[in-house]
Amino acid sequence: MTTDTSTRIALPGGEMLAWSDLTGRRLPGGGPLAALAARVTPAGARVLLAGPHDPELVDRLAHADVTCLLRSWPDGSALAEDRPVRVVVGGPGGLPADETFDVVIAAAGLDAVESVEGAPVGWDGLLRRLAAVLAPGGILLLRLDNPVGLTRMVDTAPWYAGRADADWAVGGALDAGRPVNLEQARERLAGAGLRPGDCFAAYPEPAAPTALVDAGALAARPGSGLLDAVLHGACAPGHGDRPVLQDPARLAVDALHAGLGAALAPGWLVLAHRAAPAVPAAGDPPNPAGAAPPAPTAEAGPGGLPVLWVQTGPPGIGVVEVTAAADGWRWRVPGPVAAATDAPFATRAAAWRDPAVLTGAVPEGRLLRTVLLDACLRRDLAALRRLLRGYAAWLDAHADDAGRLTGATALASHDNVVLADGGPGPALNAGAAPAFAVLDPSWRASDPWPVDVTLARGLWRFAAALATGGYAHPWSSTLDVAGLTVVLAGTAGRDLDRATVTAAVDAEVAVTAALRGLDNADRVALADELRAVEPTAPPTGLDSHQQLREAWLRQKAELTRVTALLRWTEELLTSRERALRRAEATINLLSGSLSYRVGRLAITPARLAKRGARAAKRRAKDALAPRRDEQEQQ
Repeated sequence: MTTDTSTRIALPGGEMLAWSDLTGRRLPGGGPLAALAARVTPAGARVLLAGPHDPELVDRLAHADVTCLLRSWPDGSALAEDRPVRVVVGGPGGLPADETFDVVIAAAGLDAVESVEGAPVGWDGLLRRLAAVLAPGGILLLRLDNPVGLTRMVDTAPWYAGRADADWAVGGALDAGRPVNLEQARERLAGAGLRPGDCFAAYPEPAAPTALVDAGALAARPGSGLLDAVLHGACAPGHGDRPVLQDPARLAVDALHAGLGAALAPGWLVLAHRAAPAVPAAGDPPNPAGAAPPAPTAEAGPGGLPVLWVQTGPPGIGVVEVTAAADGWRWRVPGPVAAATDAPFATRAAAWRDPAVLTGAVPEGRLLRTVLLDACLRRDLAALRRLLRGYAAWLDAHADDAGRLTGATALASHDNVVLADGGPGPALNAGAAPAFAVLDPSWRASDPWPVDVTLARGLWRFAAALATGGYAHPWSSTLDVAGLTVVLAGTAGRDLDRATVTAAVDAEVAVTAALRGLDNADRVALADELRAVEPTAPPTGLDSHQQLREAWLRQKAELTRVTALLRWTEELLTSRERALRRAEATINLLSGSLSYRVGRLAITPARLAKRGARAAKRRAKDALAPRRDEQEQQ
């Protein structure tokens, strides 16, 4: 360690020498959490990072004067060596009593601040100490884990059974010393002299969220197609690396539509403000954080902040924001947007992203996938026919003269299309044709696609989710995914064959590989996985006990059907064999009787006479043939 590094590390006591908190998932650029922290931190502000944070979050705060408060000596040493920040290792006891900060960020929670080498102060004590070092007009960003959130609902291991080092501080609903919901958190913040502000629900994990959604927006717009797609997209891959009890994406969407999107979020990020004095005292340093929370603007939510941050996939463009304007929600990509360049044809992916188009209004309406699932569960064939035919007609309307689709419409599947009039059941059967719109138009196809391939790809994705997810639907359960796709196409008024469905699956492989940034080996594995999708298998990429049980039940039902069919076939063959044996016995019995022998004696001369007549006729034809030829020559 260099001399300069050691001078930037303070050891007031209470440091944990054989402990590291920086173990877990990390996101490129720090993800939405780093974007939120950078947004609430003014340039030149004095910032205190209380607890372990992603080093990339520290990099996002390069415009501020950052002090990191840690309890782990290895983490503090590594951080001070790699980045020009001041590090205090020792837990809350190391906080300087005569220093204040404009912004305090505790995005790892308060449990990760307290050191086991010092005197325990509890959750409220930690909050009071952080509030004490917050300057007047300053901002506190605090993370709270939900003890009854979605993450704990789907985990296979109970929250109280952890034996690892990270589980030494158990935060559950049984602990009365800490808040367990947003109302209690706001009460504790107010009790510490702070004014609670905006609150964001963190999905799919509070430690590394890929989506931050304003809690008020979740409550105000439970049917929003955008929030539906964001929560489903955040939770679908969020637990793919470990088994879960049930599909977290399905649970998150159900909670959203039930108005519980914020209440069942895995965690929350709460902003609180310390009131500034009415008149600054003489000699007080200027407060770059301002005396009050940011004022609402035309492109911000109630607290002046976006209503949504969402992490995008590779090839990534960072974090995409959604802001609230007078005419609705609007897309926004913070920072400069580089112009997209096409790769050579040999190496060009099937899809690419154009962030420049994420500047307009977000289409309002329900997600088409959700409306279709609802109609399937209700066995509403009229609504399904209207929706699917409207979807096919909408694709035709965007095709060129050659019947091909380009741009975002070529990739418009049911999970990226919103339905403007997607109201509940009866509304789907009445009135004008449905109006569709692409939700996220930034993903575009590199080459034109035939309309049938785009339609078949969207229907195959829906059929695969319908069959492997175990959803009830009005069609035969013996159909495979390709067959169900053809049936859905028939409902949409189109005649698709299995060859078109195969081409659609190949297109799905190419697009998914582009969206995830997969290499050739992973792409081949993905192709094998998607081509092997069967109704009796669980959803791909999801190790869910509930889905596995449903797949087992479907396999059991299929085996029961096949067993019954085999039993019926065996009984049929047995009955036919018995009938054949009876016929043979009858024939043998009749062949040995006197009447049978007399009959044969009577028939034999007739057979011989018939055979002789045929021979004589054949000889006569052969004899007359040369004469006929001579006459024709003459």
